[in-house]
Amino acid sequence: MAFYDGLFDTLGLRDWCDAGQETGPMSMAQLLAQSSGATGAAEPATPLLQTPFPSLDTLHEACPAIAQTRDMTTGVENAFLAIKNPLKVILDPITQPLSWLLDGSLAFFHAVPWFILIPALLMLTYYATRRWGVTAFVAVSFLFLAFIDHYSYAVETLSIIFVCTMISVALGVPLGILMARSDTMQKISIPILDMLQTLPTFVYLIPLIFLFSVTESKLYGIAIILYAIVPVIRLTDLGIRLVDRDVIEAADAFGMTDRQKLFGVQIPLALPNIMAGINQTIMMSLAMVVIASLVSAPGLGVLVLRGIRNLELGVGLVSGFGIVLLAVLLDRTTKAALGRINASYKT
Repeated sequence: MAFYDGLFDTLGLRDWCDAGQETGPMSMAQLLAQSSGATGAAEPATPLLQTPFPSLDTLHEACPAIAQTRDMTTGVENAFLAIKNPLKVILDPITQPLSWLLDGSLAFFHAVPWFILIPALLMLTYYATRRWGVTAFVAVSFLFLAFIDHYSYAVETLSIIFVCTMISVALGVPLGILMARSDTMQKISIPILDMLQTLPTFVYLIPLIFLFSVTESKLYGIAIILYAIVPVIRLTDLGIRLVDRDVIEAADAFGMTDRQKLFGVQIPLALPNIMAGINQTIMMSLAMVVIASLVSAPGLGVLVLRGIRNLELGVGLVSGFGIVLLAVLLDRTTKAALGRINASYKT
């Protein structure tokens, strides 16, 4: 680090750099440097092309007054821990209903016998799609999962997806409407949505683990909702903004209020986009359920995690195929329902 040593000396900052230096435990590099200095061996000059980037750790070696990277990460951790208790006091009452919903949904899906639940799901599928092929595929998929003793795990996964998708839609559609009606709201929301969409899935769990107990259902529920809510917000905003201006002008000519235009014109015309957002939200919820199994989320993700931990190849592959099967049947069902909506508006 002779280059940066010389730089600080040239700028006259050596006294400032050494003023805060403490005589504490030294690193191995410092001990070796001190040893080589004691024997009279001069530090070899670093070639210009091999000069390291002036990162915090590099500059700290030349100037101890500059903080290290670990000081920055420790500061971030301490700042989060400082606001943890006040934040928990605020978030606990708000998020507790999510735990009740998730626990209640799991209890309900477990309490309903298979010979009632599977026909009910098939009836719901046919009502949404009006397609016997999709309904038959759903029936075969659930019967196969039940045949290999994965029915209860699949039902748990479906229960979590049901609750998290319902909440994502209940929150995402109004937020999308607000974004569509306000350019300022859109400018504020887009960076937040970009961050939520690009943030690695494991990163969602880090602050939540510190805020909530691993035994609380809302821990994985919040992570799933934050990860899955983005598509329905974006596509609701897009769908309403794509409504033809001539249609809006015609509604204005008929004297419709803003509320009447929203519920009578904009939302019905934007419904195909909203349904596409719901489809993507369901898929992202399913993807996050597997990651959430790391923090006690039940379902097929538990079996995948077991296969990884115990190196049980068969368990991991079969449960992974079950997740793929759930994803396909949910995707086919929602796309068939979307096709029905599109067809109804074309006619």
